[in-house]
Amino acid sequence: MRAGTTIRPATVADVRGIAAIYRHYVTTSLATFELVPPHEAEMAKRMAAIVDAKYPYLVAVADHDGDVLGYAYSGPFKPREAYRFTTEESIYVRADAVGLGLGRALLRAVIEHATTQGLRQMVAVISDPGGPAGSKSVALHVKEGFRAAGLLPNVGWKFGRWVDVATYVKPLADGAKSPPQAKL
Repeated sequence: MRAGTTIRPATVADVRGIAAIYRHYVTTSLATFELVPPHEAEMAKRMAAIVDAKYPYLVAVADHDGDVLGYAYSGPFKPREAYRFTTEESIYVRADAVGLGLGRALLRAVIEHATTQGLRQMVAVISDPGGPAGSKSVALHVKEGFRAAGLLPNVGWKFGRWVDVATYVKPLADGAKSPPQAKL
């Protein structure tokens, strides 16, 4: 990770930077299947829901000015109770900060937090896994111990084309080797 950068829990003051980063991905990439960028108030609401549920919502900020350079969070994989020990993560890095190691640092921090919370599986949902950005995301996740779990071909329609989605999974702590602790 770039020197002069800190990863910390996100605050309401970070929402403007988070929303700007996400707006870029909504309008220019296949990293998200949203078509209309959410307003800052909606992003604040989403962040609060994640934090209130005791999941991590982290930002990478520049030490010299506090600018948000990237963010990551994990949340419930699915709403049904039996999924409560599985989490899904998301990472977004500001376009001018891609390639500085922030994505890897944010992913590692989210993994660490989820493991500490007693979660047992982490899921990554990667759109356009064969495209330039998607293949970089796949490579990052594989390097961090995720393994391919499936491909959903042609499930998204964005920018006038069908888009595949790949799922990757990483065991946390003992994974499925033992029953979970009753933390959640």
